[in-house]
Amino acid sequence: MYKNFEDIPKAYNPVETEDKWYRYWEEKKIFHSEVDESKPPYTIVIPPPNVTGMLHLGHILNNTLQDIYIRYKRMKGFNTCWVPGTDHASIATETKVVNLLKEQGINKYDIGRKEFLKHCWDWTEKYGGIIYKQLRKLGVSCDWDRQRFTMDDQYYPKVIEAFVDLYKKGFIYRGYRMVNWCPASKSAISDEEVIYKTINGKLWHLKYPVIDGGDHIISHVIVATTRPETMLGDSAVAVNPNDERYKNIIGKKILLPICEREIPIIADEYVDMEFGTGVVKVTPAHDINDFEMGERHKLEVRNIFNDDATTNGNVPHGFQNLDRYVARKKVIARFEELGLLDKVEEYTNKVGYSQRGDVPIEPYLSEQWFMKMDELAKPALEVIQNNQINFHPAHWTKTYEHWMTNIRDWCISRQLWWGHRIPVWYHKETNEIYCDVNPPEDIENWKQDEDVLDTWASSWLWAQDVFETKEEQNYYYPTDLLVTAPDIIFFWVARMIMAGMQFMNDIPFKDVYFTSILRDDLGRKMSKSLGNSPDPIDVIKEYGADALRFTVTYIAPLGQDVLFSTDKCEIGRNFANKIWNAARFLMMNAQNIPVNQDLKDKHIDFTDKWIISRFQSTVNQIDNALDNFEVNNATKMIYAYVWNDFCDWYIELIKNRLYSEDEEIKSAVLTRALALFEDMLKIVHPFMPFVTEEIWHLLENRNVGESISTTGYPKYDETLIDKKSETGIEFLQNLITAIRNIRGEMNIPPSRKLDIHIKTEDLTDAQKIYIKSLAKVNEITAAPDLNKPKFSASAVAKGCDIFIPLEGIIDLDVEKKRIEKEINRIEGLLTGVTKKLSNENFVNKAPQDVVEKEKMKKSDWESSLEKLRTIFQDLDA
Repeated sequence: MYKNFEDIPKAYNPVETEDKWYRYWEEKKIFHSEVDESKPPYTIVIPPPNVTGMLHLGHILNNTLQDIYIRYKRMKGFNTCWVPGTDHASIATETKVVNLLKEQGINKYDIGRKEFLKHCWDWTEKYGGIIYKQLRKLGVSCDWDRQRFTMDDQYYPKVIEAFVDLYKKGFIYRGYRMVNWCPASKSAISDEEVIYKTINGKLWHLKYPVIDGGDHIISHVIVATTRPETMLGDSAVAVNPNDERYKNIIGKKILLPICEREIPIIADEYVDMEFGTGVVKVTPAHDINDFEMGERHKLEVRNIFNDDATTNGNVPHGFQNLDRYVARKKVIARFEELGLLDKVEEYTNKVGYSQRGDVPIEPYLSEQWFMKMDELAKPALEVIQNNQINFHPAHWTKTYEHWMTNIRDWCISRQLWWGHRIPVWYHKETNEIYCDVNPPEDIENWKQDEDVLDTWASSWLWAQDVFETKEEQNYYYPTDLLVTAPDIIFFWVARMIMAGMQFMNDIPFKDVYFTSILRDDLGRKMSKSLGNSPDPIDVIKEYGADALRFTVTYIAPLGQDVLFSTDKCEIGRNFANKIWNAARFLMMNAQNIPVNQDLKDKHIDFTDKWIISRFQSTVNQIDNALDNFEVNNATKMIYAYVWNDFCDWYIELIKNRLYSEDEEIKSAVLTRALALFEDMLKIVHPFMPFVTEEIWHLLENRNVGESISTTGYPKYDETLIDKKSETGIEFLQNLITAIRNIRGEMNIPPSRKLDIHIKTEDLTDAQKIYIKSLAKVNEITAAPDLNKPKFSASAVAKGCDIFIPLEGIIDLDVEKKRIEKEINRIEGLLTGVTKKLSNENFVNKAPQDVVEKEKMKKSDWESSLEKLRTIFQDLDA
């Protein structure tokens, strides 16, 4: 037992504690895992954050959940392996490096690919370790000896091998398709890298001349567009074949203004007759729906933009080499000159922006590498449908099934330099294509493809290829749990399942936990631009990692958004302090009372049986909750047991015996309480690793290398469930709480001992002892046929009446006047709020949260008024 009690701080100090224990865990290799066939593995691979990324609150929730499961399973006897790593983040890193070089007056094309990649590696080495350091601050128990990077020497070849394998099997092909194009990075980007912004723009209504067989204009049709510059690439005008207004012009021609080209009027059921005029312009090279319409009608595909979104040689001479927005102004001006601008309306539109380039994307027809998805998707869909992989919450299964049954081929090439270069070479003379892991022997006659793979086309192998040997892969794969955000269910989760089934013929993980979205108190998604996303490291400095970890899981129900604010971390900090204070109380008593393990099971009364039973129930409930991925519920169970059962009640209940004259009883009670407390620390540890490790070492002088992380997790023992004791304590708690409430309501000093009358025949002598001690009671009269004494306060607890005679305890007249005054005050407040809520203007026009607050006030005051009137009647009786 720790003897130097005076050395233990009065308050828990996370700043001093957390770094100390993390160093200890790393030095003693507490988190390291090796293949051990004698133990079952439990494996998680971290969703690799961007190598240049910084920790944000989404990472906090995600990694805390993973750490809870790893620590819990480690204590359960599993050989846990949590593989950390980072993603090379192709476009994000390249954008940062391009901008850095631009500040130095350097253009990447001037220095060439080889030199540019050196700058990328320098950047990665300089900034790539920051997020690892930040994750350590959170207390995550990753196996840092297994740190991986999607561009490291072992992982890179695996990505290339996968490409070559799929290419040779016919899954990968090169073709023209519509892609999201970022004019800033001059590359195709994934849907995930497109963010949509609401833009207040304009809707231009343009008049297109309809001509007869020659140049004679017979009428005009009006098309509405938010992007008039794209009319320079129009290939047709379309109407719905069922639209009676336009049946007579189907098949005729439009003389396209400015361009002076003839384009057809076609009929297609895609056109919405109810939208606008029912006539749409068709630009196959710059709109995905137009492209599909163009394919159906074999229309010309006229690309009018360069890769930087300036106009190219496919537009009239006076409109070439213009920025797209300059071209827009010039087109509108020309339409006005021609008298063909019908009208302009204000229009709110959602515009896709490149996440990294922060510029509007272009739907762009480009030659890219694609992966056929139909055959790859089938087994990946089946393993979800037959429950080989389970989603939590389950409703994401429907989302997944919908996407997988409507899947399109995947554009896997990017026009970037940082990443996995596509292993395809073109013969300089014959243009023959060569694809293999190694370059052709006569390399001087070949030119390698310039593109790199989409980042997801490397990270989709993460679950299998973070393991370096076949032995490790066979032991640790499939992994057990993936914790990730739902917004990448298609981009990463689905593709990892496809990769697992294709290359390993097995699922990559058994369960997927989709995290909640963290929002601020106003319900807004947290973002730097709104300034509502606190830096987690600052929060950890203020409250401690344990407080942050506990709070985010305590307020995050599975599948629901989380309203987070920094001050909510008081929940976790107060909880850590509660545990710390309980430890100090027990250790303080251990300075004077000997701890004797031989007495641990002696002198047991019903309060001991109750706390042991409650602990066993809690262990069972936590096991069930974690098995069902109800981490939020598990957190609340732990909180209820620790705060309410152990600290608020059990510690109070044992004080009588701790301060008794019988030394053996004192020793037995303290020894048992310390053992129960140590077991309690073990169920808290996965959630709050630092404070529990600190206290565990304070309780006893441990051997070097020992950690609470590697002790056995408490096992549920059904034989220790004692429902009779639980019922008895619940009855006791209700009685004591009712007496304490009466004290508060009647302003009775805590030190004043009371006589109480309880209408029951179920009260035992043992219960009476605890009531007298905890409720400051002098005499207890208990009988099933009691009448209420005069001038008594009353309450009901568990169906039995409690009476407390007040004569001589308080000045009844003074108390009646005080209560009468309070009744009048609340009646006045109630009249005011009732009048406000009867006002239809207020209820209909005021913000909903303001109205709800007024309703809450009304409800609270009505409840208080009812209680005060009851008390007044008691005093008048």
